Order: sequence, then structure tokens, then C-alpha cells
Amino acid sequence: MKMTDWVKTLSKVLYIDLARKRYWTEDKTDMFDRWMGGIGVATQLYKEEVPKGVDPLGPDNVAIFAVGPLSGIYPMASKTVAAFKSPLNGYFAESHAGGRSASAVRFAGYGALVIRGVSDRPIYVVIDCEKVRFRDAGALWGMSSMSVGRVLREVTEGAGFRTIMRIGRAGEKMVRYASVITETYRHFGRMGLGAVLGSKKLKALVVMGRGGIKIPNMKPYREVYRELWELAVKSPLAKKYHDLGTPENVLPLNEIGALPTRNFTSGKFEEADEISGEEFAENTLARRVACSVCPVACVHLAAIREEYENEKYFYKTTFISYDYEPIYAVGSNLGVSDRFGLLKIFHALDTEGVDVISTGVILAWSTEATEKGIISEKETLVPLRWGDWINYIKAIHYLTEQPNDFYAVAVRGVEALASKYGGHNYAISFNGVEPAGYHTGPLFISSLITGSRHSHLDAGAYSMDQKILSSGGKLPDPAKAADMIIEEDAWRQVLNSLVICLFARGVYSKGYVVKALNALGYGLGEDHITKLGWEIYADKQRIKIDEGFNPLSVRIPERLLETPTPLGQVSEQYVHKVIEEIFNRISKKKR
Repeated sequence: MKMTDWVKTLSKVLYIDLARKRYWTEDKTDMFDRWMGGIGVATQLYKEEVPKGVDPLGPDNVAIFAVGPLSGIYPMASKTVAAFKSPLNGYFAESHAGGRSASAVRFAGYGALVIRGVSDRPIYVVIDCEKVRFRDAGALWGMSSMSVGRVLREVTEGAGFRTIMRIGRAGEKMVRYASVITETYRHFGRMGLGAVLGSKKLKALVVMGRGGIKIPNMKPYREVYRELWELAVKSPLAKKYHDLGTPENVLPLNEIGALPTRNFTSGKFEEADEISGEEFAENTLARRVACSVCPVACVHLAAIREEYENEKYFYKTTFISYDYEPIYAVGSNLGVSDRFGLLKIFHALDTEGVDVISTGVILAWSTEATEKGIISEKETLVPLRWGDWINYIKAIHYLTEQPNDFYAVAVRGVEALASKYGGHNYAISFNGVEPAGYHTGPLFISSLITGSRHSHLDAGAYSMDQKILSSGGKLPDPAKAADMIIEEDAWRQVLNSLVICLFARGVYSKGYVVKALNALGYGLGEDHITKLGWEIYADKQRIKIDEGFNPLSVRIPERLLETPTPLGQVSEQYVHKVIEEIFNRISKKKR
């Protein structure tokens, strides 16, 4: 990649040693010049920082936060990438979040943050441009993430971009799928980053971005910015995210039989209309909010109004964000159709600070295991029944409190539960991680095995299954399927290095990525950035293999082979052939 002054605006990495309460910066111009930013740089920092075989909850694991060359200056360049060794499955992992985090890190003067070591006491860290302050968090320890946000907003006022990334009680208790919440409504949700911060006794990370960046070539930058803005707000490419948001997926997926229901026993939920994006928008939507530098406002907030206990005619209004994945995980997958109850579950999850997908799949397994008699109320402490949102909320709080052996195992994931109690055939996980909510077919299952986020956004292969369905339903041969998954996943590494919200992937075509970068002086072509995406993708896969990951040994849950998808029943043999083709290419370093 051609060296530019723009690279230098991004190349400073802040290192924070929690054990010694020290910090310093290092210039990583060569790394940002080679790997661009975001996940490209985060992957290289991970290789430098995380020794093979370290305990994910031990002092040698790190939490890396990285942004990219477009962060904070182009529409929808709003995500921060986190990289760390996952306490849920023990391998390289990443998690992404929006809000103001990317702009705050960028305008504080950094391209990446590296959090090392373990504090001897609970603390929170304030990064105020070149100053880093270590603050006692003894009074915050035990608070919900929401309460911590309220407190820290009062004590960290000031001009500029501010982000408050914090954990709830689940992170403190090192629940392996604990999340990190930022700006109240956005999450680093997958793979257990909250548990990593909890193990380090880091309650919150506050970043104050008060600086600025000089655009080198203002005229071409403005032209590209205007074109991207117009595409984001006026074309259909991102319009759906503003109107209904991701819950738009509920009814189409239900119609084709791909909406996971009651622990994946079906792809259709008979009450899907009640929890659809249309129903939420008509009856509960209160406002839309946007991440920093995003004109789309895809964050949909519902309002629930409740009377205070023992205070008649006194009411409180709570705003709660909702998206497709939470609706699947604790809605259709738990048989919950009561929208008020669903929102209360979302609120409980945010209060404790746990990933909604993992929690929903764990509760679904627990409900089915109760029905089948392998566990009872003795273990769960409350009766778990499909649709019973009140008791599901109680169980969510028990996951944090861990009052008995059952919940002490449940905090390690559904795979751990099945290993202790049985019921492996309906324990829905891949490589120890509970899946996103698309029972669309074999390509999506293949992408879950190879992903490092274990998200529907790793390769978007659920949409590949849907396109196959719409074109007649004939599956491509495994080699072709592998090519499709690799090509899309590799391209997303480019977007995740810039860093672009993947909801903007339709806006940021290869042509527009090149235009956006070259307006900043990069001088790149499509072939160069395409090759870079492949290199990042392959590098991430090889890290996992070096850590002991064997893709061909990953268990495909029997339930997913039994419950028909829109493309029929999934062939385990076909999936294994796809995975074999993918990893043959990686081992040969061949695109």
C-alpha cells in the first residue's frame, strides 16, 4: 500500500497496562500501511500480543480495539472492531460495535487500543486524547451497565466525541458470553469480550475524542462523501434499515421456513406476526437513533410505560433497542410472542450485560431438556416453559448470580450443559458458540463453522442460501460453494478494516471503496484491496488452526440436520465437503 500522510493520522497505538497502571504509545505506521486498519491491524496486533495456549481469562489475553482509515469521516464508517481470545471457545475472536466508539477513538488520536494485564482492584480507565487516567471502580462494581453509564456520563463531561464502553454484572462474574455495552443501545455482543474485561477488573473504558483530522484533498473528498451520502439516504440500498430495521427479516424468514422456533424444532413460528418488524414499528417504536457519522438511523427504540411499584399513577418510561437477532433468540426460539415480555427480556439482558444470542439458545436448550426430563426445576430453580417470559427473565438473572451447579455450568455455554447433562443432539452450537438466527441451508451452516464472529455477518451466507432458493433450489457443488463463501468473507475483511458498518455493504461497492480511499491519497486499485481482503481472511483462519482449531471436527448439531430448511434437510456430508474445500485453499494460501 502506498504510504500517505493519511496513514500517519491513524498509526498511533495506545497500550494500557492495567497491572502496572502504565500507558504508552507506539507508532505502527508500517502495520497500518500494510494492513489498512480495523480487523486487518487488529489481527496483526493479536499475533504480537497473545501467546499460543494462553488462558482467555488470564492476564496474558488482551483486548484490542481498532478503527480504520474511513472511521469518523465517511457516512456509515461507524464501527469499532474488537479482537481477543474468546473465553467461550478458546480461539481468536472478534466482535464489532457502533455508537460513538469509532469516532471517539479516532479523534482521540489513535488507530488502535491494546488493553493488557489484570488490575489488582476494580477500575475504569479514561482516555482523554494523550492523557490516560486510572480511576477506582469499587463503587461501580456490582452495578448494571446502565447505571454505570449514568454515573460516568456525569463525571466525564466535555466537548468532542465520548464513548463509554462498560460491562454489567455478567462480565464481572466472567459469564463466558458476557457483552460490552456502549452508548446504552450498542453492543460488543458475541464471543465474550465482557468476560475478558471482567477478568481484568476493568469495569469501563471511557474515550474522549477531542482532536481533529485535516483532510488532505478536500475537493475529491467532498465529492465522494456526497455520493455516498446520497446512496445511504436516498437509494433503497440502506432504506430498509431506517424504516423497519433488521426486524424486517422476521416475516420473510418465517414465510420460507427459516425462522428458528422453539430450539430449532421448526423454521416457522405461528405467532411471527406479533413480533415482526411491522408490528414493532406500528405499536412500540418510539424513536430512531444513529451511530456517529451515520445518516441511516437503523437503531430502533421501543418505549414501555410502567407504573412504579406502590406508587399509583406514577409511571416510568424505558427505551429499549430491538433488532432481528434478539427477536429470534428470545422470541421465536423461546416461543415468546408477547412484545411487552420480549422487550422486558431485552432489558434484563442489557441490565446483566450478556449476549442475547447465546443466552436465548441456552434457555431454549434448558426448556427442551426440562420437557425431556434430563433436568428439572431443581436445576433451573424456576419452571421453564415456552413463551413464559417472566420465568425466562428470572433465569437470566440466575445466569449472573450462579446460585447452583447448573447455572455455574450454563455460564460456559450450551455445549458445556450438554456435556454434563446430555441432550447433545439438540444443543445448538458450532465450535462451542451458539448460532445466529437463520436456518436457511447448508451454506450458512458452513459459514458458522469457519467464522470468527459466529455472526450472520461473517460471510452473509444465509443470503446465499436464499438466492439459491429463489433460483430453483439446486445447490452448487462444494467447490463452488466454498468459493462463494470465501469471496464474500474475504471482501468483508476489507470493509471491516476500513471500518464500515456492514449494513452499508451495498453502498460501499469495490468501486466506491477505491474512490473513498483514493480521495484520501491512497492510490489503490480494486485488485490490491481484493487481495488484501483474502490475506486478512486467510491469516485469521490460520491463527485459529495454530491455536488447535480443526474445522472438520466441528460438530454439526443433529437438530439442524433433522429440521428441514427452505432447501430441504441439510446433508452433513455436503457441509463437510464445503469446509474441506475452504481449508484446502487456506492451507495452500490460494485464492
